Amino acid sequence: MTLIEDEEGADRVEQVLRLETTILPWPVLLEAYYVSIREAGQAEADRRLAFMKRMKIRFLWDMDEATFLTAARLKAEFQISLADAMIAAFAVRREAVLMHKDPEFDRLEGLLEMEALPYKEK
Repeated sequence: MTLIEDEEGADRVEQVLRLETTILPWPVLLEAYYVSIREAGQAEADRRLAFMKRMKIRFLWDMDEATFLTAARLKAEFQISLADAMIAAFAVRREAVLMHKDPEFDRLEGLLEMEALPYKEK
């Protein structure tokens, strides 16, 4: 969403997409899609999804049992949202860097490698 909406940090996202292997688990797509529907309507959500699918990204559509259990433990221990627990679990299991703009992930500091982009002002 940072790149699509040209928010602060979009240049960093673009750099990572060009230089790194990027994975995107399905809960990220789910959140991006429903937020887009709410904020901009169905047609824009469809356009954004098509844009993401054209990017050089490896989409993770399946969740194995180990990732499921990791997500459940993260949700129980750190009291984060279900989607954030699943997203973090994918990163933990794949030893990936979790790039985000969600202060809720700060609770997981030290548990996995993360890169926080500038948070939105409320």
